[in-house]
Amino acid sequence: MKPYKFAPYLRTTIWGGYQIAPFKGIFTAQPNIGESWEISGVPGHESVVVERGIIGDVDLGLNLTQLIDKYKGLLVGERVYRTYGNTFPLLVKFIDSRQDLSVQVHPDDQLAQKRHQCPGKTEMWYVIKADVGAKIYSGLKQSITPDDYERLAKAEPINGHSPMQDVIATHESHQGDLFFLPAGRLHAIGAGNFLTEIQQTSDITYRVYDFGRKDANGVPRELHLEQAKEAIDYQVWPEYRTSYDSTKPNSELIHCPYFIVNRVVVQVAAEINLHSDSFVIVVCLWGDANINGIRVKQGETLLVPASENVLYIFGNATFLTATM
Repeated sequence: MKPYKFAPYLRTTIWGGYQIAPFKGIFTAQPNIGESWEISGVPGHESVVVERGIIGDVDLGLNLTQLIDKYKGLLVGERVYRTYGNTFPLLVKFIDSRQDLSVQVHPDDQLAQKRHQCPGKTEMWYVIKADVGAKIYSGLKQSITPDDYERLAKAEPINGHSPMQDVIATHESHQGDLFFLPAGRLHAIGAGNFLTEIQQTSDITYRVYDFGRKDANGVPRELHLEQAKEAIDYQVWPEYRTSYDSTKPNSELIHCPYFIVNRVVVQVAAEINLHSDSFVIVVCLWGDANINGIRVKQGETLLVPASENVLYIFGNATFLTATM
C-alpha cells in the first residue's frame, strides 16, 4: 500500500492571508485563505485521494472515510480501527493569520460528548514562519475563577481593549516554536503567524473574545461565553511554549493520548521507524523528497498506511510526522 496524497480544502476566512497557496506551490484566485485542511475526516469535508503513483489506481477519487471502510486496519492500524472505526482521528491544517484570530477554547472529550456527541479537541501548533513581533496567545498568566471569567468576558471593551486580554498569557512567536494546546486552554493565533496545526478530529470551538470584529455582513461574530465557562482550565501553568531538541535529525515534539508528533530532518537519505501500529501522516515543511515511492515537496502532506509505516526517505527536506 503506497502513501496517499489528498486534495487540500482551502478555506477563506475574514482573518486569512495570502501565504498558503504559494507555500504549497498552487495557483488560485481564492482570496484570504486562512486554512488548508490537508487531511480531514470531518463530515462534509473528508479529504479526497488525488495521487498515489499507481497507473489506473482504483482509489483515486475516494474520500478518507471510504478509504478506511475499504482497508480498515491495513490503512489506519488495527488498534486505531478498533477505537475509531471509519472515523479518521486526526485533522491536519496549515493556518495563515493576517489578523488576530479569536480567543477561544475547546471542550475535552467528556464535555464534548455530553454536549455535542463528538470528541473534544486537543491540538498543537508548529510555527513555520512568523513576522517580527507576531504573538501567540496561550493559557492564563494569572489565576482567575469561573466567576472572574464571566465578569471579564462580559465587560465592555475600553478603546477596543477587552479585560479578557489582560489575563491571557502572550508569547512572541518565532520560526520553529511549538505550542501544545490541551482541551480547556484559552488560546489564539496572533496576526503574522504561519503554522501547521495537528488536532483531534473535532470542529467544536467556543469563541470567548473576537477583538470587536464583524463578519462580511457587518454583524459581530457569535460568542460562546456560557459554553466556554465550563470548558476552561483555570490553572496557571509555569510554561506554555513546549521545548524540544532542534539539533537532532529526529526529535519527538509531542506525545499525548491523541497523537505523537516528531520533527524529522533528512539530508540525502533516512529510514524512519516510529515503532507504532498506526498510520503515519507526513507534513513537508521544507524541501523535496521521495517517501516510500511517492514524491513530496514543501506544503504537501502524505498519509502512509499502517501496513507500510516504515519511512524510506530520499532527498533533502524537513517534515513533521504524526501517528498514534
